[in-house]
Amino acid sequence: MRRVIGRSSFAACMVALSGCSRGVLDPAGPVAAGERTVLFNALAIMLCIVVPTILLALAVGWWFRAGNDKAEYRPDWSYSGRLELLVWSIPALVVIFLAGLTWISTHELAPEKPLASSVRPLQVQVVSLDWKWVFIYPELGIATVNRLVIPAGTPISFRITSGTVMNSFFISQLGSQIYAMSGMDAKLHLQADKPGRFHGLSAHYSGEGFADMDFAVDAVAPARFAGWVAQTRGRGQVLDTPRFLTLARHPGSEKQMAFGAVAPGLYDRIVANAGASVREEATDGRENSGVR
Repeated sequence: MRRVIGRSSFAACMVALSGCSRGVLDPAGPVAAGERTVLFNALAIMLCIVVPTILLALAVGWWFRAGNDKAEYRPDWSYSGRLELLVWSIPALVVIFLAGLTWISTHELAPEKPLASSVRPLQVQVVSLDWKWVFIYPELGIATVNRLVIPAGTPISFRITSGTVMNSFFISQLGSQIYAMSGMDAKLHLQADKPGRFHGLSAHYSGEGFADMDFAVDAVAPARFAGWVAQTRGRGQVLDTPRFLTLARHPGSEKQMAFGAVAPGLYDRIVANAGASVREEATDGRENSGVR
């Protein structure tokens, strides 16, 4: 029975740890790596309190056991200045360390702060819909749905908004999540250090279909990315106002698709028209007063 319990516990631990793989503890970019470092540093600082406290609790219980005649019971003891100083100073130092760590990391890993790199950032505009993601490459004149293709080793400068309700844009292996809100233009800078496929999702409940708001992030070599752009550009449909309203009018997770051209300034018009009204007009089938 002990062997069975031991093996079951080991298997449960492995399953739990496997759930952490390819996530926040498996960074693939500088922002995610910095966030993992902050997490580990905060954990180490807090363990400086937790571990001694557990050991002291066990030591006190062992020392004052019934069979220890050396333990002195002093029911009238009430105050020790040295002990009070120890009890209050250590937690205060921990709070100071955590506050300093949070302050520094908050500024170093701020979503709107551009990443230091000799490579020119790639501009990507993100629009969340019910329940799908639209990615616009304004400099390249193409767009995709539920698939984000980026060159590895290149900083990505995101502008993020919502064409419907509030969502949360999150690629766990690359770094910070940030909210996508109607009428707002959020900034986020991420980078994939190596080629690979990463998982993107909505980390905020936004309706019955939010659980299916997953998207694939393919980081590829720069040469392969250039080939993908050349293959996509000029082919397929054009993402303009009518096509965008069609996407907004049909709730549900769309299959991955690409647009060979994008109407200039579409993203800015979505932000200016506070996408929630766009959704209402699209739902009613009125294409004459949304984003134009």
